[in-house]
Amino acid sequence: MNQTTFILSPEKAYDAEQRYRVVKRSIDARQRALKVHLTVLTDEQGNPLPKDAPIPLYEPPIFQDVHHAKHSAAIIGAGPAGLFAALTLLEHGIKPIIYERGKPVSERKKDIAILNRNQGLNAESNYCFGEGGAGTFSDGKLYSRSKKRGNMQRVMELFHHFGANDTILYEAHAHIGSDRLPSIIRAMRECIIEHGGEVHFDTCISSLSPFALSPNSPLILAIGHSAHDTYQMLLNSGVALANKGFAMGVRAEHPQALINKLMYHDPSPELIQLIGNASYSLVTQVQGRGVYSFCMCPGGHIVPAGSDARGCVVNGMSASHRNSPFANSGMVVEIRPEDLHTNNNTTPCYTTLHHATPALAGLCFQQQLERLAFEHGSAPSIAPAQRLRDFVEGRKSSTLPACSYLPGVRSSSMHEWLPEHIGKRLQQGFRDFDRKYRGFLTNEAVILGVESRSSSAVRIPRDPETLQSISTPHLYPCGEGAGYAGGITSSALDGINAALKIAEQLSTTLNNFEPH
Repeated sequence: MNQTTFILSPEKAYDAEQRYRVVKRSIDARQRALKVHLTVLTDEQGNPLPKDAPIPLYEPPIFQDVHHAKHSAAIIGAGPAGLFAALTLLEHGIKPIIYERGKPVSERKKDIAILNRNQGLNAESNYCFGEGGAGTFSDGKLYSRSKKRGNMQRVMELFHHFGANDTILYEAHAHIGSDRLPSIIRAMRECIIEHGGEVHFDTCISSLSPFALSPNSPLILAIGHSAHDTYQMLLNSGVALANKGFAMGVRAEHPQALINKLMYHDPSPELIQLIGNASYSLVTQVQGRGVYSFCMCPGGHIVPAGSDARGCVVNGMSASHRNSPFANSGMVVEIRPEDLHTNNNTTPCYTTLHHATPALAGLCFQQQLERLAFEHGSAPSIAPAQRLRDFVEGRKSSTLPACSYLPGVRSSSMHEWLPEHIGKRLQQGFRDFDRKYRGFLTNEAVILGVESRSSSAVRIPRDPETLQSISTPHLYPCGEGAGYAGGITSSALDGINAALKIAEQLSTTLNNFEPH
C-alpha cells in the first residue's frame, strides 16, 4: 500500500475522513483560509482505500502468561511509565509487580469529586496520585516534542489496542480525553492481572530495603514528578539525585470563542463543528529565559492538581469532545538551577524536605511557591486569581470573570507576590503574545496560581546505555519523575525502554549461565 497527502478545505477533508483510511491529519491555520493536510492510504494505482481498510503496520501485542514465570520485575508507580513498562515485560515473559501509592481509578474518581467540590484533599488519591498517574485526569494529550527516544507510534497503538479511538493513530496532536482515559487505564490493569502480573494499590514505598536489586530482581522506578517524599527517601537511601531545569508560572484561561477567533480568523460555528475548538502554542524569550504555553486545553477546565494540603497547584484538562466554553493553558517561565536562591547550599523555604540538599533545591522552590499561592487563595482549594490585563498592568482585579475552576477563585494581586524573575517575565511574555495575536491580552481572560508541576525539578541520573541508576545498580529510573520525560507519551516510551533493557539483561544473564 502507498500513501498520498491532500491539502483540502475542512469540509472536503471531513468528507474524505468519512470515506477513506486516514493515516495522518493536521490543520494549517497560517492563512486566513484554513486548510487540512490529510494523508490517506492508496492502492498501487493511487486510488484511496476505503475507511475500513486495515491499519498499516499495526501488529497487535502478544502478552505472555507469566503466572509461573521464572523472572519478575518490581515497578513503583502505575502512571504511564509504570503501566507501559509492565505491558512490555508481559510481552517478554517477565512478571511485572506494580506498587501504587494511590487507589484504583474508579475509587480515585470519588476523591477527585470531593476535591472539585472544595471539600478537602486526599494526599494519596488526587489528580497526581493513583492508577494511571497524573495524566489520567489531566487531559490525555498524546504528543511529544521528542523524536529520538523510540517508537512513539507503538505507544499510540497500545492505547488504541486498549480502547482509544482510531483518531489517535493519525492526528498530529492526538487526544483521548479525561472522560475516556479511565476505562483505558482500567483495561491495561485488567490485562496485566489476567496474564499473571500483580498490581498493589494503597502501597506507598518508604524504603528500598524490601527490594533485592540484583540482576534477577530489578526495580523500575516510575514515581512521577510529584512524589516529593519519595525523592527524600531515595536521597536517604544513597540514590544519586541531581538538580535540573524546570518551569513554573500560572494557568491562563480565555473564552474559547475568543481563541477560536484569534487562531481561526473569525470562524463560523459550522467550521468549528467540523474541525473542533482551536488551540495555540506560544513561546518567547524574556531576559534570557523561555516563556511559553504548556499543556494547552481547548474546550477544557482548570483543576486543582496539588498533592499537599498546604499548597495550591492548578493544571488543565479537556474531556474527549473539548466542548466547554473555556480554553486554558499553563503559562510558564524557564527556571535554571542557577536561578534558585541558595543559602549554605539549601533553598530557604518552609518545606517538608527537612534535609534539603542542592539536588532538592528545585523541589523546595516549588513547595515555596505552592504554599505562597495557598496563602493567597483560601483553604482548602480556592485558588488566587487575577484578570490577565490587570496582572500585566499591575493592578488588583475588583471582580473576576467566569472561570472553569470548580473549587472557586479569590481575587489576588499576583503581580505583587509572584517571584520577580517569574512575574516580570510573564508580564512581558503576555505582551509579546498579544503582539502575535492581537486581543490575547484581555481582561476577559483570567490567570490562576500556580502552575508548578509542568516537569520534574529533579533528575535521577542513569547510565545512558543500561538505563540503570549511576549509583544503584539494577534500579531503573524512568518517566517524568526521573527527569527523562515530559508527558504521557514520552513517559510511556521511557517505561517501554526501561523494560526492554531489563529483558535484555535477563536474557544475557540466562545465556551466561547456560551449560556448554
